[in-house]
Amino acid sequence: MTVISSSLIWFGAGVSIAEIITGTYFAPLGFAKGLAAIVIGHVLGCLLLFATGLIGAKTKKTAMQCASLSFGKIGAKFFALLNAAQLLGWTGIMIYDGSVCANTIANASKDYSKIAALAIGLLIIVWILAGVRNLDKLNFVAVAALFALTIFLCVKIFSGSADSSQTADAAQEGLSFGAAVELSLAMPLSWLPVISDYTKDAKKPFAATLASALVYFAVSVWMYAIGMGAAIVTGQSAIDLVMLKAGLGAAGLVIVVLSTVTTTYLDVFSAGISSQSLHSKINAKIAALIVAVLGTLGALLFNMDNITNFLYLIGSVFAPMTAILLADFFVLKNDSSQMKIDFSSIVVWLLGFAIYRIFMRFDFAIGCSLPAMAATFVLALAASLIFKKKKLS
Repeated sequence: MTVISSSLIWFGAGVSIAEIITGTYFAPLGFAKGLAAIVIGHVLGCLLLFATGLIGAKTKKTAMQCASLSFGKIGAKFFALLNAAQLLGWTGIMIYDGSVCANTIANASKDYSKIAALAIGLLIIVWILAGVRNLDKLNFVAVAALFALTIFLCVKIFSGSADSSQTADAAQEGLSFGAAVELSLAMPLSWLPVISDYTKDAKKPFAATLASALVYFAVSVWMYAIGMGAAIVTGQSAIDLVMLKAGLGAAGLVIVVLSTVTTTYLDVFSAGISSQSLHSKINAKIAALIVAVLGTLGALLFNMDNITNFLYLIGSVFAPMTAILLADFFVLKNDSSQMKIDFSSIVVWLLGFAIYRIFMRFDFAIGCSLPAMAATFVLALAASLIFKKKKLS
């Protein structure tokens, strides 16, 4: 993995319909305040993304193998199972969102969303079969097309004029600034259990990890801003209706399908890697193909319009896990990878999980994830004073 190939992968991850849709939720804050919340959340989230990815880059371990440094072999398998499950969920959600948007933009008299879901699922399978080491050319073409099309989308959307009175009224009823920061932070945090699956193969560990985080930051902020601006300018909160109203047609379809594929590929690939962490005889590529098929079936069979509880569940599981890993690797220099299970870290994680769920009830200025991670980080430091652990070599 070169710096360029790493950048292309995370550009594809950032260009996502899910991120544009999330951006529409910021419209009630107004453009200036909404953009401030987006940038603050992404700065904080991408700093954590960089730090987490650097662990994989330096140790040459996958994301879930890195977890063994804090939780031991069995503990890492526990988180690998949870990670595979959440990535399967993301696969279904992304395909579902993409198919619904594609169907609306097509503006056909019949419902073709299921056909769109199948088409997206098949393209993801093509990406899997190509393999992460052979994706440079494929990703370059896809990313180039997405870059051109998103610029076209920006021009189409922002050529209108905002109804400032409507925006001001909406701001009175919208989400708080702290909740907006949390919503901005959510996307970078969702990649924490994934990034090391790619940085572990980096030729230049620090440079590739930094490039991954910076590219994702820039592109994700851009996608959020597109969604927010579209909602403010057009008065529509559904991005598929925005694209339809902007008259994007075929270009809109390409944006939806390609962005869904390039983002969801990372989910299914990492689900395969996590499955391999459960047992060495599991073939990661076959597991990824199974996840792609199951995710497509989920998108065909279930309604996935509301994912708020899913997002909070992911945060409450992986935010404290990451806080403990960061404390062990960068501060304490602990290594529990040769242990079956590190019970002290498991106890700290359970406390962190509980703290996160409690903090969800409060409106912090920077959201609930960072305060919960900070509290868990401190608990991990305190636990190290009680339990002596083996140090990293």
